Amino acid sequence: MKKISRFLILFLLGTLIILGCQSKPNTSTNNVSDSAVLNIYNWADYIAPEVLQQFEQEFKAKINYDTYDSSDALYAKLKAGNPGYDLVFPQDVYVKIMAKEGLLEEISPQNITNIKHLDKQLIDQDFDPKNQYSIPYVWGALGLGYNGEKTGEKIDSWQQIFSRKYQGQVAVNDDPRAMLGVILIYLGYSPNTTNPQEIEQAKNFLLEHKANIAAFAADNGENLLEQGEVTIIVEWNGDILKRVQENPKLRYAFPKEGSLISIDNLCIPKDAPHKELAEKFINFMSAPEMAAKNANFVHYATSNQTALDQGLINQKDRHNPGIYPPAEIRKKLTFLQNVGQATALYDQAWTEIKAQ
Repeated sequence: MKKISRFLILFLLGTLIILGCQSKPNTSTNNVSDSAVLNIYNWADYIAPEVLQQFEQEFKAKINYDTYDSSDALYAKLKAGNPGYDLVFPQDVYVKIMAKEGLLEEISPQNITNIKHLDKQLIDQDFDPKNQYSIPYVWGALGLGYNGEKTGEKIDSWQQIFSRKYQGQVAVNDDPRAMLGVILIYLGYSPNTTNPQEIEQAKNFLLEHKANIAAFAADNGENLLEQGEVTIIVEWNGDILKRVQENPKLRYAFPKEGSLISIDNLCIPKDAPHKELAEKFINFMSAPEMAAKNANFVHYATSNQTALDQGLINQKDRHNPGIYPPAEIRKKLTFLQNVGQATALYDQAWTEIKAQ
């Protein structure tokens, strides 16, 4: 969920076609049959390069890899009509929205034999009963990254980041549902409320504490923290933890009041030109070895229970509570749900917060 690393750029330049500035995926096959071309639309830096390369070799396929920087961008692209993508990676709440709107193809269960390896807590969720349209990839939670040297204290509460001590030092996640959601949790409400008064309270809380907000970070909060432009960020754990491992000054914690959990999923958009190959890729990605390689690369929690049971996950990650939180933290994590027409209330509130 961030800009492409130098390593991934070198790989993609050598083996993939980057299409971020194009409206349609490049379908040049370079002597590969059209049926063996796979057009992926995904977050940057979100699949281990060796996994992509191995799939190309094993299936004699060509992968075209295009990137987006927000779930809204993904949704808008498919809403306008699939320009030729075969695979996308939407968050759970978007799976439900896009399936309802006919933007996703049903997945043939007989072709995804590796679903048997997935964590039973993550399949057959309310957003996609029986996994008709999605297969879990990785999951994460929204939390707090901070520079421990600057704070001089552990940051593990939403209340702390809005204290006067940190005025002008906080970057919040530039996502209306996510950011208003965690404030609603802090205020004692559901992050999925459709009550206008409760959403208004969350908006007013952020306005009252706006002096603390130095930036609204779309997908670069971890960069702002590492570069010293802010002291605290609200960001998804995997994005932060890569930097924590590289910089001993940085820390990460889940807020004790609770937060949001999200599953990113493999889905096939409606009218995908290579659905059969897409299902082969989903099954390939769900094999324990491939799932482990991806989890070890992105530093998000794998959805693959067999990979965990077989010890395939990097042990430093496996025992990191910032990636695999203990039960007492996990029970305080809530999925965002589709709130229907109330989405407009969140969007309007966010617009007012940023404008003032």
